[in-house]
Amino acid sequence: MNQESLLSISSNALFIAFILLLIAIVPLGLAVKSKRKTFGKLGLLLTYIAFALQLVYFVVRWVAVDHAPVSNMYEFMTFFGIMLTGSYLIIHFLYKQIVVGLFTIPVSLIILGYGSVFAKEVSPLVPSLQSNWLTIHVMTVAFSSAILSVSFATGLIYLLRTLDVSKKTISTYGLEFVLYCLVVVIGFIGVSTFFSLATEEVQVQFDNAQGQQEKATYSMMPLIVSKGAVTEYGEAIGGVEITNKIDAKKLNSIVWAFIVGTILYGVIRIITRKSVSALLKPWTSRVQPQLMDEISYRAVVIGFPLFALGGLLFAMIWAQIAWSRYWGWDPKEVWALITFLFYAAFLHFRLSKGWEGEKTAWLAIIGFGIIVFNQVFVNLVIAGLHSYA
Repeated sequence: MNQESLLSISSNALFIAFILLLIAIVPLGLAVKSKRKTFGKLGLLLTYIAFALQLVYFVVRWVAVDHAPVSNMYEFMTFFGIMLTGSYLIIHFLYKQIVVGLFTIPVSLIILGYGSVFAKEVSPLVPSLQSNWLTIHVMTVAFSSAILSVSFATGLIYLLRTLDVSKKTISTYGLEFVLYCLVVVIGFIGVSTFFSLATEEVQVQFDNAQGQQEKATYSMMPLIVSKGAVTEYGEAIGGVEITNKIDAKKLNSIVWAFIVGTILYGVIRIITRKSVSALLKPWTSRVQPQLMDEISYRAVVIGFPLFALGGLLFAMIWAQIAWSRYWGWDPKEVWALITFLFYAAFLHFRLSKGWEGEKTAWLAIIGFGIIVFNQVFVNLVIAGLHSYA
């Protein structure tokens, strides 16, 4: 079977899995609101089938491209989303809490949808990526980040269950902001899909930080461009020019995400006349807050040592092979260290200071924010050795 056929099978398996997870949200939601176990069993069955299909995607794509499919933004975010689905299934096996799936699976779908907007084409690996240690490093980071992300979902559940979202407090504003950010990501997926289907790409030329002429292909309407950028016909373009030390094309995508996401959030508020947190709160009415707190803590206990291995130890071994040095203070390396130190502080405060409940929930949410910043913003906007996609 040729590469094209294998890639087609892989993509179809992933697409079917996405649809099944989307459908699974319905019986999982019914299971949370109902005492009937049939809904929960159906939702879990769909989730298991979807996860199996996601593994089919991963294995078949690996065979097709002849290396682990974790070498670009599409492949990494897809694997991250798959591991989040798997992490939920592990947590459910331990705690039997359907409500965790109701909040985890949508986050997994958002991650998968976000990954789908990036280029899926197969290209040869650059020399620095041709290492088995890269595979070990990236897969361990993705798996550990997924487990840590479960604590984000349970942290959200805890706050929705315990906070009075009708009151205007710092905590309720903070919770609403977190949910707004999730809507922004959904907006990014939507606007990326729209531009890819409805508009043509725009070629832009500019001088990069080294003073050399460079070209960039914008799939979204150029609002943000590098200083001195022009079209291939020499015409001025863009609304705002920024320093060429920042990737203007990718920052342009982020700006579009916030524009469309904010509009979408506003539409939700206007139609429902409620905050997003108020809309979600009823789905947590039967939750035991102490159990959600326990799951948040256990997810970090499992994910933290794995992240230490993948994000630091295995990463340094790969860095030595790829760049002949273990550590170089590259932006990605710095933020991996920040992530490690944050979760180390999380466990320190939990064990020695007795931080539980709302404090643990907020730490879990902030930790997820750091992970997303490291895996998305640092990769896309800040120039460094780890910039890709």
